[in-house]
Amino acid sequence: MPILGILASSTAVAAGSFESIATVTVGAGGSSTISFTSIPSTYTHLQLRGIAKHSSSGVWSAIKFNSDSTGANYYAHRLYGNGSSAGVEATAGDGNGARFTTIYNTQFMGFVLDILDYANTNKNKTCRNLSGFDANGSGELNYMSQLWASTSAINRIDISVSSGNMVQYSHFALYGIKSA
Repeated sequence: MPILGILASSTAVAAGSFESIATVTVGAGGSSTISFTSIPSTYTHLQLRGIAKHSSSGVWSAIKFNSDSTGANYYAHRLYGNGSSAGVEATAGDGNGARFTTIYNTQFMGFVLDILDYANTNKNKTCRNLSGFDANGSGELNYMSQLWASTSAINRIDISVSSGNMVQYSHFALYGIKSA
């Protein structure tokens, strides 16, 4: 039996569901920074998904929140492997933010970044990030965590590269996760 009336026209999103907030696709000529601004504080967590490729090989990208350029507020930890070796590293941030992922020029790097409790003003902000690519016998897999040592609610996210540009068709999508 079909549902008619008010229930049929409802657009409510179930708790735990992902709701699209915004997307950015890099245009012709590339871009060194993409931004999500005016992020509402109505979700429990945020998730950023995407693919990116760079104009040169092996350039680190960084994630920055609320235009905060205080390097001492950003930290990252990384576990990585490429099929023949593995390693770990920890980095302190700089004015560009916390290390986010390496972007290459040979293929698109895919990633999923969770930003936990982004609107909670009682704790620092943490992220977890899975990124990687396969190049038919070579590639890379990264599991990273990032810390922004601030209790401010996140309302802006910038992802930038230290040199060159992310190429055309690099794509970023920001989602909000509804609370239970």
